[in-house]
Amino acid sequence: MSRQPRVPWQVKFVALVLIWGSSFLLMKVGLESLSAVQISALRIVSGAAVITALLFLGGGRLPTGARVWGHLLVCGFFLATLPFTLFALSETRITSALAGIGNAATPIATVLATLAILPGERATGRRLVAVGVGFLGVVTIMQPWTATDRPDLVGFSMALVGGASYGIGWTYNRRFLSGVDLGGLSQPAATLLTGLVLMVPVVLGWALLQPEGVASTWSYATPDTGRPAWLPLLCVLVLGLVGTGFAYMLQFDVVRGAGPVIGSTITYLIPVVSVLLGVLVLGEHLGAAQLVGFAIVLGAAFVINRRPRTPEAVVVREREQAASTSG
Repeated sequence: MSRQPRVPWQVKFVALVLIWGSSFLLMKVGLESLSAVQISALRIVSGAAVITALLFLGGGRLPTGARVWGHLLVCGFFLATLPFTLFALSETRITSALAGIGNAATPIATVLATLAILPGERATGRRLVAVGVGFLGVVTIMQPWTATDRPDLVGFSMALVGGASYGIGWTYNRRFLSGVDLGGLSQPAATLLTGLVLMVPVVLGWALLQPEGVASTWSYATPDTGRPAWLPLLCVLVLGLVGTGFAYMLQFDVVRGAGPVIGSTITYLIPVVSVLLGVLVLGEHLGAAQLVGFAIVLGAAFVINRRPRTPEAVVVREREQAASTSG
């Protein structure tokens, strides 16, 4: 008889939604004292430290082979370096609630990436229609027909690309690394480590463009919001240690316990949490068009992730959903 997990996967599922949904709030507070690049770097450093330590303490090991690590570099770029940096940069221009909505682009991008990267794969008509509807929702949020009430287009575009990069990264991972994972935390740790390597030139390039030069890497401004000076740094460390390191363990446990189809629904619940926290905690505001667009994008993501009914479709769908979960 197999041993039942001490904590049910349903509890881990809720915890994961809350952790990843709150990441946008944590980034917003962190920006009061740190730059977007600093936040991204600290997030990857602390997350990689946690998950790598847990890997080795559990007797695991990292993947081997130059070809494997070459593919891991691509995954590290799309699953860590690029989205972490873009989401933090987006919140310098838009609210945390709106940045969280950008995360809903993940399942939409996964459909398109699957068609482009995976040979022989095809999308159902229902999912393609949902992609088109989701695009209309994005247009509704951006409101290109007005120049007054629309959000900052550059900032929201950064959030959209950040969300889409998860879909590209997971699909690439499925295409080139599905057969080399050593199980457990091996591949997640390797992905964060490659993301950390790629983050080094980003940080150095950013620092050289600052007036203080390399010294700007460890600069820290006092918040002008009346909050304690240590709070922004604490939020970023929580973002890395819990939201990036610990959350990876929860993600794998949920997929193992409930399957990739259920695990993928986290994708469209994250923006709900980010919007609620942004409005209730930070006092942010979403306009009517943004709320309507959010509902459209959320509905499209739900249709894309909906469980198929036929046994054959379930098999195909579960293979696809293994590449579409994100954090």
